[in-house]
Amino acid sequence: MSSRDFQPCIVIPVYNHEKAIGQLLPELLNYGLPILLVDDGSHLACRRELEQQTAKHTQLQLLQLANNSGKGGAVKAGLLKAESLGYSHAIQIDADGQHCADDILRFIGQGEKYPTAIICGSPIYDDSVPRLRYYARYLTHIWIWINTLSFKISDSMCGFRLYPLATTAQLIKTNSMGDRMDFDPEILVRWVWEGGEIINIPTQVRYPLDGVSHFAPWRDNYLISKMHAKLFFLMLLRSPRIIIQKILPAEKKYV
Repeated sequence: MSSRDFQPCIVIPVYNHEKAIGQLLPELLNYGLPILLVDDGSHLACRRELEQQTAKHTQLQLLQLANNSGKGGAVKAGLLKAESLGYSHAIQIDADGQHCADDILRFIGQGEKYPTAIICGSPIYDDSVPRLRYYARYLTHIWIWINTLSFKISDSMCGFRLYPLATTAQLIKTNSMGDRMDFDPEILVRWVWEGGEIINIPTQVRYPLDGVSHFAPWRDNYLISKMHAKLFFLMLLRSPRIIIQKILPAEKKYV
């Protein structure tokens, strides 16, 4: 892919993070990339902050969703919008400032080198992460490895990643996937099922700058568990195809 064809943008799902987004945007604007803010039905203070930021900076575009659809719903809307605007790739990054913006150039570099792959963040946590959430992630890792019959995905929950938009949009349009925290792992599993490549990049992760987390333990753990169960039974049906893909990598659909 030539530099002319490689046209990345940044997609940020935002829900009631008016303080953190104000600290994050100055960092991101330094990279000169177009940024699509997806307002996921935020309250008035956040909505006004996003509108003010968009009015000040020509790099910013704002997609406003009438109602809160969940992180997955906002990411899907943002990726489909970015693809419709003609961008080739999109970097998904969380609005709460937990991701290391300095790594954006590393994602871009890997995206240029592997333009058909999803470049996925593999978190390196500092001491701010809650221990329960840190260890609970490993249960999801195990299910992901089972459901893909591989270790391709280092961490399926990290919301810092780069998507090739044409194939990602196709995957979103042709599959029913979760709208909340279950989306991030599910799309990676389905990507691997279709023969897509995953490139994992270690990246520093800290707890949200504003201390606001929208992870709802009971609801989101239920949805994630339900997603894993659904994918497990689908994997059993697809396992012959998955095994054939391992034997005949040339048959990959998305690479």
